[in-house]
Amino acid sequence: MLNDAAIWKNLNSPRRLFLIAGPCAIEDEKLCLQTAASLKQTCESLGIFYVFKASFDKANRTSGKSFRGVGLEAGLKILARVRAEFEVPVLTDIHNESHAAIAGEVVDILQIPAFLCRQTDLIEAAVATGQIVNIKKGQFLSPQEMGQVVAKAKNSGAKKILVTERGTTFGYNNLVADMRSIPVMKASGFPVVFDATHSIQLPGGGGDRSSGQREFAPVLARAALASGANGIFIETHPHPDKALSDGPNMIPLAEMPALLKSLLKIFNAVEK
Repeated sequence: MLNDAAIWKNLNSPRRLFLIAGPCAIEDEKLCLQTAASLKQTCESLGIFYVFKASFDKANRTSGKSFRGVGLEAGLKILARVRAEFEVPVLTDIHNESHAAIAGEVVDILQIPAFLCRQTDLIEAAVATGQIVNIKKGQFLSPQEMGQVVAKAKNSGAKKILVTERGTTFGYNNLVADMRSIPVMKASGFPVVFDATHSIQLPGGGGDRSSGQREFAPVLARAALASGANGIFIETHPHPDKALSDGPNMIPLAEMPALLKSLLKIFNAVEK
């Protein structure tokens, strides 16, 4: 297993594409192991640095009746097994300060969800773990405003930060991804990730759930890499239409090898 310094070196390298990918929510151990095995094999064959992601809790579902995940304790056990069995870094969301220290003992990257990106106490708690922190840009923020969020993390002592673009609110039930945000946020001095699957989400578009337009995720991923993004965030599932969370956004797992090959060509063609 790579140590923290080696993980950060790969994430911070302008010469190597990295992928953060996995199912939206941890549904069960089998799903996570299947997804991690497939993606690790593909990424190794292509030379892409791979980080497995899945959430033990989705605290911001549209409906209070929606599936949220398996919970903190069970979720971290599954993430720990993925990390140990496949020797890949793992990432998960945290939603409050109490999650940070506990999850930080298991995962390599703590993710601040977009809706919570300005929560000072949450950012400070994540930074205090010493782990890499991925901060997703809120749908309500301009890319320029993320400079203040990054400054908040740096002032708390953070030296290993990822900043993720995931679209901006555009009227009701829609998002728009502005590729100008990539160079704007790269000015912070940290790697910028593009979340291809949440950027095509239609928040609340399904009434009691969000909808999405997964057919546009590859389009936006290619555009983001052409604009200078360092890495790509993609949620994927063997059977997205049967997924318990964010199915309309996710890429079918079987389509990931072809998609990643095309993305790597664009990444390699961009002048660094």
